Amino acid sequence: MTPLVPGETCWRVEPADRVAFLVDNEAYFTALYAALQKARRSILILGWGFDPRTRLFPDGHEGPADPDEVGRILQRLALERPDLDIRLLIWKSALPISASQEFFPHKARSWFKDSRVDFRLDDQVPLGACHHQKLVVIDDRLAFVGGGDISVDRWDSPRHLDGDRRRIMPSHLFHAPRHEVTMMVDGAAARALGEHARERWRRGAGEQLDPPEDAGGDPWPDHVPAHLIGGKIGIARTTPAWRDQPAHDEILRLTLASIAGARHTIYLENQYFTSPIVTEALARRLGEPDGPEVVLVTTGHSPSWFDRLTMDNTRGAMVWRLRSADIFGRFRAFQPKTAAGSKIIVHSKTSVFDDALVRVGSANLNNRSFGFDTELELAVACDQDEARRQAAAFLNRVVGHFLAQTGDAVAKARAERGGLIAAIDALNREGRLAPLDPSRRGPLAEFIAAFHVGDPSCPSDAMRLGRRRRRLIAQAHALNDAAGRLTKA
Repeated sequence: MTPLVPGETCWRVEPADRVAFLVDNEAYFTALYAALQKARRSILILGWGFDPRTRLFPDGHEGPADPDEVGRILQRLALERPDLDIRLLIWKSALPISASQEFFPHKARSWFKDSRVDFRLDDQVPLGACHHQKLVVIDDRLAFVGGGDISVDRWDSPRHLDGDRRRIMPSHLFHAPRHEVTMMVDGAAARALGEHARERWRRGAGEQLDPPEDAGGDPWPDHVPAHLIGGKIGIARTTPAWRDQPAHDEILRLTLASIAGARHTIYLENQYFTSPIVTEALARRLGEPDGPEVVLVTTGHSPSWFDRLTMDNTRGAMVWRLRSADIFGRFRAFQPKTAAGSKIIVHSKTSVFDDALVRVGSANLNNRSFGFDTELELAVACDQDEARRQAAAFLNRVVGHFLAQTGDAVAKARAERGGLIAAIDALNREGRLAPLDPSRRGPLAEFIAAFHVGDPSCPSDAMRLGRRRRRLIAQAHALNDAAGRLTKA
């Protein structure tokens, strides 16, 4: 049974003629560039952050006016194509966050000031929350959804090479290796995502947009093969209840239904793992004698001090909970490393269940992403044999790239050894997937983990720290019971 239930675990289910999984931003930025060149009527971009200086084809050398900077590409397109409407709606980030990004995206307003590119900052979220959706829609015919923003510290190749000079930033410093995943879809799914982007524009910019005129054409990048033909795409959202805006918790409900329905494999890679609701759902499955194996891949230590203090400490408590529940030895938590042992930042938010459901989006496995920030995710149900083979190939490719192995090598090891964990153990000869250290240090870390400091679950408990723990425990039991009933129905 598919867990995609419109109005419950997703907003809508729409067909896509083609689906592609873009692993790491070398693939995403290259596909994005090709698609932008084919745009005829409309380019809509939603983001948490945006830096017009982002280079789509970095070469290791940073000049004063590189032509592959995305801001220059958009300006050129707007100048050359009078019928092309280009709009960007980016979260109006708080001062400490924008300061860490050289005050981008705020500076982007002046970048586009004298062009036909309509750039807006969106602050229509509760105090302390953020717009975290990452979406690009072209002509309502093609859409990209993923975990990464178009920013100067996001590019990397799947090889995650040590000392790769292409990870250069405008400051001439180099950012750390980084892993991202993006899903690309077309057809009715892209049209629905265009509707979503225009609704965000209406709320954030106060302006009603009409769908673009159909001008024909096919913006799908010629060099990207479709991994799935005719996929059924579930579109799931998180929207906090705020002012006249209703709450949507479809991503949380889909997560719990996916966990409850999995039979043999749950693969999760995510920037954060702090949700007690998800942790308890996984703990239930690990306690079953014939339940699924669970593999979590995340960053060893977050790059920012605030995330290390809050998210990493709380993650440690969640991992200890799962290890205590893992009486049958089916849980592993890994942190990926480069060949020289450097940390790879896992910024992707993707998951695969039983080679039957692939999910890619912006939502972390934390409280914020399930009820406080805005999030967007695509889930493709793989019901047919060929679709399942492609879902398995995607999982094998992603796991293999961490291990410096091919997807075929992972597939062979899974088949011979009877599971994903055994395959990783067999292929992880260089230790590229290292065990995650869940330890916490000191009473402050214990307090942060217990009360989920910095990680509210909804606007109503954002300023009520003492209430948060009780609310999360009650919500965990109620939602997991509901997910179990939905799966059995």
